[in-house]
Amino acid sequence: MKKIFFITGLLLLLYCQNSTKQENINTNINPFFQEWETAYEIPPFLQIKDEHYMPAFEKGMEDNLKEINKIVENSEEATFANTIEELERSGNLLTKVQRTFFNLAGSNTNPQLQELQRELSPILSAHYDQILLNKGLFLRIEKLWQNRNSLQLTNEQSKLLEDTRKQFVRSGALLNDKQKAQITEINSKISELTTTFGQNLLAETNDFELILTQSDLSGLSDNVIAAAAEAATQKMNKAETNEEKEKYKDKYVFTPHRTSMYPFLTESTRRDLREELYNSYIMRGDNNNNNDNKKITIEIAQLRAKRANLMGYDTHAHFVLEERMLKNPEEVYDLLIQLWKPALNRAKTEVADMQAVVRSEGHDFKIAAWDWWQYSEKVRKEKYALDESVIKPYLSLDNALQGVFNTTNRLWGITFTEIFDIDLYHPDARIWEVKDKDGSHLGIFIGDYFTRSNKRGGAWMSSFKGQSNLDGRERPIVVNVCNFPAPVGDTPSLLSFDNLITLFHEFGHAMHGILTNVTYGSMAGTSGPRDFTEFPAQILEHWASEPEILKSFATHYQTGETIPDELIDKLLKASKFNQGFINTEYLAASLLDMDWHTISSEDNIKDANDFEKKSLQKYGLIKEIAPRYRSTYFAHIFSGGYSSGYYSYVHSAVLDSDGFEAFKESGDVFNENLATKLRKHVYEKGSTEEAMDLYVKFRGRKPIIEPLLKVRGLNKIEE
Repeated sequence: MKKIFFITGLLLLLYCQNSTKQENINTNINPFFQEWETAYEIPPFLQIKDEHYMPAFEKGMEDNLKEINKIVENSEEATFANTIEELERSGNLLTKVQRTFFNLAGSNTNPQLQELQRELSPILSAHYDQILLNKGLFLRIEKLWQNRNSLQLTNEQSKLLEDTRKQFVRSGALLNDKQKAQITEINSKISELTTTFGQNLLAETNDFELILTQSDLSGLSDNVIAAAAEAATQKMNKAETNEEKEKYKDKYVFTPHRTSMYPFLTESTRRDLREELYNSYIMRGDNNNNNDNKKITIEIAQLRAKRANLMGYDTHAHFVLEERMLKNPEEVYDLLIQLWKPALNRAKTEVADMQAVVRSEGHDFKIAAWDWWQYSEKVRKEKYALDESVIKPYLSLDNALQGVFNTTNRLWGITFTEIFDIDLYHPDARIWEVKDKDGSHLGIFIGDYFTRSNKRGGAWMSSFKGQSNLDGRERPIVVNVCNFPAPVGDTPSLLSFDNLITLFHEFGHAMHGILTNVTYGSMAGTSGPRDFTEFPAQILEHWASEPEILKSFATHYQTGETIPDELIDKLLKASKFNQGFINTEYLAASLLDMDWHTISSEDNIKDANDFEKKSLQKYGLIKEIAPRYRSTYFAHIFSGGYSSGYYSYVHSAVLDSDGFEAFKESGDVFNENLATKLRKHVYEKGSTEEAMDLYVKFRGRKPIIEPLLKVRGLNKIEE
């Protein structure tokens, strides 16, 4: 069946339109009620107005319930075809509008969309509960489940039947009417709160500006200064009054967006300003104003715990992990602590190294969290003679895209052809047709890469058309959304090496969405367990640092010079640098996520900051490091789909490190046999088989942790 959900901030979908088709569409008609005859069935984006959404949502929900009732009222005995496959076919209009809307609400929002999002969240939650708690529908599914051994189902159909039944049971189908009503009420409230959390975070991120004058720019490189001047100019041009314009005239603007903040923290010699900007980032949602998320955080966690208890689980984490590769909180904590101890010890060593630099400069202050970027960079330059600013000119966005296209072409023979005659939802977005090695159409890929104020932070992949072979060959439309620095003047968007890794990561998700080849859409692409679906993204990261790949695309944007072997060598030698910080801040957030979601519904949490402080003190987190996400801006878990699942990145890292080790052991990182297995058993399969079975079919055995420790340089750290 179609996975019954509505898309949140982490699952966003992008839309565009074929400009040659605009004249064929009547603007007086709601575009969602028409067949889209645009190229590749891309939505007619420019014809879709804010006022079209609610009527389309209402009609979509109405049609969806009629489809469900038709299944339930079918007088024929339940069969896989008339029940499960009809569920797969249901809700097409609702999916159509939903994907469009939630894309824009996250990547190109406005006040009207935000208000509509707040209004829709509880309505959609109640709608899906109405389906998942439909007794007649569940009885048909349950009868099929009881008779499954006599149905002669394919393996994919058997897995779909199992997953469908499990979705209904885990939504409360076996509960009594009173309990079902409670579940519906809780789901509606959680939906409302998670929407508010995300909108508060966006407002907090956009509301802070560090406005500087020429005298405040000490230490900053020309590129960083130019970007800040451009940011001020854009704000001045948008200002509506002379007073507002004067505020930005001849000024420089930095914000808590990472692409703005990290360069400033790395280069600025104004320690007071570094502290101010850093605190604006870590205090988001914690400023005791209208956008404060502290109470919302507590309420979401407590409601999730209450729902889990109603469903018969000890905690929300127990409920979530039942469907993951790691099956319970104990397994997750065990994995995290295995890495926590060596990572924390390495971080303490890194602090000592930075403190030595402070002393050598004649200062007497102690390293603080806002000093980490600047002084770790100084240590890196000292140890590896590696300067981030020297790398960026070789990593223009166009170069990086060519690099990831080269990589996937060499792995699987697929090609990307950019399309220029389709109007996109924003001028920044670009679109490519993806073809298989035999020239057949595989899908459409959209990239939206630059930071803007009406786009949420971070980077993600999603799709606004799914893949299915149920009623003919339907190929997907997939999108990557990132927050890279925009071009400034004649200077293209220049990426850090971390940005490059992010691009390869999200493109790995895109490949999972594009290469998928399953019968039933609900099982396509990234539909598997969270701690497995990061694997196809993270394994692709490894190719980004392979010398032959880097040399195939990394050329200086001004001189055309290929990145020198010496610089690549420095990059590789420095790859394990700062791993104490990187792993500790990530693991701290993962542990915080688990602690929030292993509470009981009876726990009386009065203060979110106090809960967070006690959690992190328990593990011994040093004050020089904040968790990658503090509770009040931890969107992954409080407005996205990663609750009890943020650990997934490190579990998938076990898989990706072990998986890439197979390529390295073969002596060829483009080993055709391994690449074929990776595509066949991972990228194409979606959730049609158990995740561990898919991994073993690719690798030949279950994963081991040693390659990850080796990759991160933590294998030689004493506890």
